[in-house]
Formats: sequence, structure tokens, C-alpha cells
Amino acid sequence: MKTDQDEAEPVESTWSDHEVSRQIATEAGHLLIELRDSVPESAGERWLRDEGDARSHRMIMDRLAELRPDDAILSEEGKDDQVRLRHQRVWVIDPLDGTREFGEPPRDDWAVHVALCVDGEPVVGSVALPAQGRVFTTAGEFPDSPEDAQPLRMVASRTRAPVIVTKVASSLGAELVYMGSAGAKAMTVVSGDADIYLHAGGQYEWDSAAPVAVAMAAGLHCSRIDGSPLLYNQANPYMPDLLICKRSIAARVLALVAAHADPVDTDSNPVAPGSGVGSHGV
Repeated sequence: MKTDQDEAEPVESTWSDHEVSRQIATEAGHLLIELRDSVPESAGERWLRDEGDARSHRMIMDRLAELRPDDAILSEEGKDDQVRLRHQRVWVIDPLDGTREFGEPPRDDWAVHVALCVDGEPVVGSVALPAQGRVFTTAGEFPDSPEDAQPLRMVASRTRAPVIVTKVASSLGAELVYMGSAGAKAMTVVSGDADIYLHAGGQYEWDSAAPVAVAMAAGLHCSRIDGSPLLYNQANPYMPDLLICKRSIAARVLALVAAHADPVDTDSNPVAPGSGVGSHGV
């Protein structure tokens, strides 16, 4: 005889895609914080970074297999067998964005990205910043955007900011703020602590899918630096450039990018898709 308890389904089974994204990003963040706090004394220099990438990847893959078994997955740390191209729904994940920064405690500019792309569009996403105790997610609501700062603030890579970033910042009279993870930089714009994230040094889909989903939900402008749409679940996951900024200044930033653009073909791909080589902390 079945009881009411037998009939009851786990709460997880009722979660929306947005809630799944938020929960998995949060759980992965907790895992990474615990790992960071328990490094063996005998561990080598690469141990923490390698273990963080691997353990977070395994946990996220297991949770998605449990909660969304029919969906495809593209992960920075996984083998891309291109099966995802036959799916409308594809989770694009970066188990540890900013691996370098994660391996340099107490730095807090690293993240976990969990996004769902449907027909190439990032419609669901969560970016956990575990060391800051924050999760930005399409599962929540966003406050109204603050007034544009004076001077404007532009976030840039702390290790390899492209020349065009410094040129555009100079033309805008913007203050450059340097940090690691792409997710951390993008969420600085979402939170209102910066106004522009411009990147032209090459990324991959997992670097921006979740940040773009969150930024779009927050009402920000998101595009390629030529103003064209950002498309995901492509055969080649390389994505040359990215602009996330307030809508009020998007046209101005795009015009300056066009004025300063190098005629070199930015769509060149230095890494073959499915090679397993990714980008860390862009």
C-alpha cells in the first residue's frame, strides 16, 4: 500500500531551469570553497587548480544528469563530441572560471558558470562568486540600474587586456579596473560597480554564456564588439570578443570600438573545437 510519503516527489523535481542553474552553481561553489580550505600540505603548486577544475566538473555533470538527463552539455573540462549540435537545449558550463585566481587564496575574483542555451540563445544562467558569497542568477530579480558613473568604469583582464580596451577606455575617459575571471568582471557590471566589460582577446562559449544570460536578464546590452548577436552551441565554441555594458552607453562604446578596430580578422580560431584546450581567467 502506498502512503502519501511514497507519492511525494522530491522538491528538486519541481525546479525550473533557472532554479536548477542557481542550485548547481551554488553547490559547486560550496565544493570549491571546501576544497580551497583543505589543501594537503604535500600538495604541489598545481594541485588546487587541477582538483578544483576536475571536482567541480564532475559534480556539475552528475547533477545535470540527475536533474536534466535529456539535455546536452558543453563544459570547458569535458570532451566535446559535438552531439550537442543535435539538441535545442544545451547546458554550457565553466566549472571554475578564473582557475588562476582560485589557486591564489585569498583572491575572490573567480566564479562558477552554469547556463542553459536554447536554440543558441542563453536564456538561463547563474554565476556564483563563492569567495564573495554571492550568486547572480536569472532565477532572481534585479534592482534598477544606477546612474552612469563619472568617470565611467571599465573592467579588464588583469593579465592580458587587449590594446583596444585601453584605447576605448582612453577615449571614454574611463577608469580601468583590473581583475581575473570573466564571470567576476561581467558581474561587476551587473551589480553596478562597473559600467563596461569589453573583451577582444578571444574566449570560448563557456566563458560568457552564463554571464551573458544574467546580464541580459538584468537589462544590460550584450553583443559581439561589432554589435552582432552572441550565438551559442556553435560547432566551434571559440568566441572572439564580447561587450557587456549599460544600454545607455552601448552605441557610444560600439562606435569607439569600430573607430579603433584593428583590421586583423578577429574570427580566427587558434584551437580546434573539441581539443579540450580551454581558457582560464580571461
